[in-house]
Amino acid sequence: MSLFDNNAICDLLNIQYPVIEGGMAWAGSPELCIAVSEAGALGTIGAGAMNCKELKEAIEKVKTQTNKPFAVNFIVFSPSIDEQVEIAIKSEVPICIFGAGNPERHIQHLKENGVKVLSVCSSPNLAILLERAGVDGVIGEGLESGGHVGDVSTMALIPAIRDCTTIPLIAAGGIFDGRSMAAALALGADGVQMGTRFLCSTESTISDSYKNMIIKKDVRGTHLTGEKLGHPVRVLKTSFTKKVRRLEEENPKKAEEMILGSLKNAVLEGDIKNSSFMAGMSAGNIHEVLSVNKILETIIQEYKQTIRSLNN
Repeated sequence: MSLFDNNAICDLLNIQYPVIEGGMAWAGSPELCIAVSEAGALGTIGAGAMNCKELKEAIEKVKTQTNKPFAVNFIVFSPSIDEQVEIAIKSEVPICIFGAGNPERHIQHLKENGVKVLSVCSSPNLAILLERAGVDGVIGEGLESGGHVGDVSTMALIPAIRDCTTIPLIAAGGIFDGRSMAAALALGADGVQMGTRFLCSTESTISDSYKNMIIKKDVRGTHLTGEKLGHPVRVLKTSFTKKVRRLEEENPKKAEEMILGSLKNAVLEGDIKNSSFMAGMSAGNIHEVLSVNKILETIIQEYKQTIRSLNN
């Protein structure tokens, strides 16, 4: 009997391990998606920064290099969301994941075309609405996560969502190893989502500067930008992000201008002076760059050891 036989996430998504790669704009490359899916988890193309042509090319690249399930992550408020959804359907993408809003108007259309739908939420109320709208599963994202976040911790959020929903639940935020995975499942999740841990993989196409910054940070090495602007984002602390935070109080328009394009700079150039390096609190627990295979192998082994130790 396999460790994850009858696991709701593995059964739903047809994957070996109940682990999903977080949908990361710019950083969620086809190369990383392929590596994660090939290793037995669910790789994800981050479509947030892609135009329709780039999305088509990314999906085609993934489909030609793996026959394993994979997902495309969409931003609900993207101006091209309708076109992106149609591309996913025509390209026979097996799983779509939505973030930053309620994707209700897309859900049935996707499901009628054989696509499984997951959606990120940061509150129990949204999770209830998403279940009623017909999503196949929800991703409860705690404030420990990198990128756009809510205001509730993973520890508090996952039990709250579990108590008010019946569909499969994935925990996100602060998960980086087998211990945190076991904790998430103990809280009521059926699986986990990780972004920051996969950023520090050999297959990740982000700049080496980005990877090195994650490795050097401790657990207090992140903070939020954009809180005063209405869209909080967790990033690594740098002189650039500290300046952005000051400007949010003094000159919000200038702060918005500084933020624009700063994630792209981080991923492609690693320009410390002009970049926002999105990462979760788990950055402080990540100390080396490993292959995706090694990351997952280590996590599953640690998970087994943790479960055994709790049973003793």
